[in-house]
Amino acid sequence: MASQPILLDYWPSIFGMRARVALREKGVEFEYKVGDLTNKSPLLLQSNPIHKKIPVLIHNGKPVCESLNVVHYVDEAWPDKNPFFPSDPYGRAHARFWDDFVDKKFSEAQFKIWGKKGEEQEEGKKEFIEAVKILESELGDKPYFGGDSFGYVDSLITFYSWFQAYEKFGNFSIEAKSPKLIAWAKRCMEKESVSKSLSDSEKIVA
Repeated sequence: MASQPILLDYWPSIFGMRARVALREKGVEFEYKVGDLTNKSPLLLQSNPIHKKIPVLIHNGKPVCESLNVVHYVDEAWPDKNPFFPSDPYGRAHARFWDDFVDKKFSEAQFKIWGKKGEEQEEGKKEFIEAVKILESELGDKPYFGGDSFGYVDSLITFYSWFQAYEKFGNFSIEAKSPKLIAWAKRCMEKESVSKSLSDSEKIVA
């Protein structure tokens, strides 16, 4: 019998939340180990000696590192429930393109909002809203980025737990700028796999 997967994580991590959502979407029971990133555990350093970052999924004694890679792995290791990708090669490539966009454009912009001041922060707000508008266009009238069902690109939902922090530090309203994306986020939050996995927004702000 295969051993229960272990997830090495840090509670406010957007990328760790991705792995949590993926596992729960598949109905996979896992052992959750929350680490201290100021004092990284020997298990984390042993499991991810190159980047020394979370999340790391340990399955059957083997570590899988980097959040999108973890999502890929979970989809392939537990293929019988809630596939994350379309069945056709183009659809899968299209999904990977948009998650790459999120990691490069969205991630960089959001850090400037809460991690920078002055001109850099204003630049981050502008980049963030531009990225949101592009994502809204891609979402269109679909309930999810994956179409009728929650999919790979919908892992973007983990950023939602930080929206309150972006608004507080950036002094702007995301919903006023992007009502369609907020409606999508609220729809995702109705899923137990998502609501159980995202960290408390007020705790993140604090």
